[in-house]
Amino acid sequence: MTHNLELDTLKIRLADPKIAALDLRVRVQRVLRQLILEGILAPGSRLPATRTLARSLGISRDTVEIAYVQLQLDGYLCRREGSGSFVSEKIGPGLRGVRQHKPVPVNLAATLSTRGADILASGGVSDQQVVKAFATGLPETRTFPVGIWERLHRHTLKDYPPGLLLHGDPQGAEPLRQAIAHYLNLERGARVTPDQVLVLSSTRQALYLCAQVLVDAGQPILMEDPGYFGARKAFEMAQLKVVPVPVDDQGVCIDHLRADRSGANTVYVTPSHQYPTGATLALERRLELTAWAAERQGWIIEDDYDSQFHYEGLPTACVQGLDRYQRTLYLGTFSKSLYPGLRMGFMVLPPELVKPMTYARSILDGHTPQLAQLTLARFMSDGHFGSHIRAMRNIYGERRDAMAQAVRRHLSAIVTASLPPGGLQLPCLLKEGWTELETLRRAARVGIQLPGLSRLYAKPPATGGWLLGFSALTPTEIEAATRTLAKALR
Repeated sequence: MTHNLELDTLKIRLADPKIAALDLRVRVQRVLRQLILEGILAPGSRLPATRTLARSLGISRDTVEIAYVQLQLDGYLCRREGSGSFVSEKIGPGLRGVRQHKPVPVNLAATLSTRGADILASGGVSDQQVVKAFATGLPETRTFPVGIWERLHRHTLKDYPPGLLLHGDPQGAEPLRQAIAHYLNLERGARVTPDQVLVLSSTRQALYLCAQVLVDAGQPILMEDPGYFGARKAFEMAQLKVVPVPVDDQGVCIDHLRADRSGANTVYVTPSHQYPTGATLALERRLELTAWAAERQGWIIEDDYDSQFHYEGLPTACVQGLDRYQRTLYLGTFSKSLYPGLRMGFMVLPPELVKPMTYARSILDGHTPQLAQLTLARFMSDGHFGSHIRAMRNIYGERRDAMAQAVRRHLSAIVTASLPPGGLQLPCLLKEGWTELETLRRAARVGIQLPGLSRLYAKPPATGGWLLGFSALTPTEIEAATRTLAKALR
C-alpha cells in the first residue's frame, strides 16, 4: 500500500459512484477486501498504519480503524501488536500473481446437471411484459376496477388478525377455495368441494406439479398436437417424454388416444377452447375421454384457461363435471380473467390427489400470499368477479370481431382466418407462397412480434401461420396495427 499505484487504485475505487451511497467505513472495507481478493494486495503484504492511511485518504483515522477491525474479523487481515497489519497468509497462494493470469473460461454445460443443461438449452418461456400487437393471452388491464380492489384490500387488512401476514395454508385460504368452488359449480358445470381446490401461483406451476407427482422422469405423457407451448416446456423440464395426439375440428382425437401404445396414462387437453386451433371438444369425445382415463387408471389434465370468454351461446360444461370416475385434474387461472400480475391460479383435484399435490406444493414454494387470496375471495363473493367477467366478455367479443374484420380488409391475400367461438386470439393460416419465418422477420422490422404457430406443433406443419391476440388492444389499435403489419408484409 506504500506504493503510489496501490494508493491511487484505492482512491479511484473509493470514488466509484456504484458504492457512493454506502457509509464511508463500509466503502473502505469493501475496497480493501476487493484489492486483497484480486491479488493487488498480496498475502503477507503489510498495510500502512491506520493514521498514515487516513492522512493519505483525507479521512478520519477511526474510519480506517473500523474497516481494519472488520477485515480482521472476516479473516482478511492479521494484526500483530507492535508490527502492524498484514494481509492474511490464509487467503492462499492461489491469489499470488492473479493479475498475471488470464481468467479460465467456464464450461457452463459441464457445471450443470443434465436437467439444468436441458433447461438452459430450452430458452425458457417468455411472458409479454408490455402490451404489444399481437401478444396472445394478455387481458385488458386498463379498465380493471382498481378502486374496488384497493378498497377490498384495505378491508381485508383491517378485518383479519395479524396472522394474515404469516405463512399461509399450502392448500390455500379457505374463503378463496370456497369462492372458487362456488363459481365453478355455478358457471362451469363442475362438481367440486372447497376441499378439492389447491390455490397456486399459475397454470404453469400446476403443470409442473402434475409432471412431478403423476409421471416418473423418462416416462411418457400425452399432449394435444398442436398444443400449449408452456405445457410442453413444463413436461420437458420434468424430463417426461411428450407424445403428441392429433387434433381436428372437434378437438383431440380420441381414436388416436386409444391407439397409443407408449404406456402413457396421463393426457393434457384444452377441451373448452383448444389451444391454438380454437376447437371445442365434442360432448361425445368428452365422455369417451373420461372412459379412457378410467380404463387406463390414468389422469386427465384439463386446462380451462379462458373458458369465461365464450361469445356464441354458453360454453360447454367442463370435463371435470362430466367425469363420474374422478380422474380429472381441472386447471384454472386468474391471469386472463383478472390480470397477470396477480399471479394466482388453482387446481381442482380428485380427492386422493389433494394431499400429495399439497405436500408437493409446500416443498415448491410454500403458499400463495394470504392477503392477495383473501382480497380475491371478497372480490368473488361480493359479485365483482362475475360483473367483471361479463363486462370483459362484451369487450373481447367486440375486439374479436374487429380483429377478424381488420384481417379481411388488410391481410386477406396473405392469410385465412377462422373466427373462434371464444378465446383471446385469432388463428390465421398462411396462404400458398408465404412462409411463417419470413412473415415473422418482416413483422419484427416494424416492431410487431407475431406469435407463430409452428412452435406449437410436435413437427412443423406444412402450412405455417400466426395467432393474433386481440384482447389487450382497442379496435382502433387493432386496425392500426393490422394496417402496419400488412404494409410490412407487402
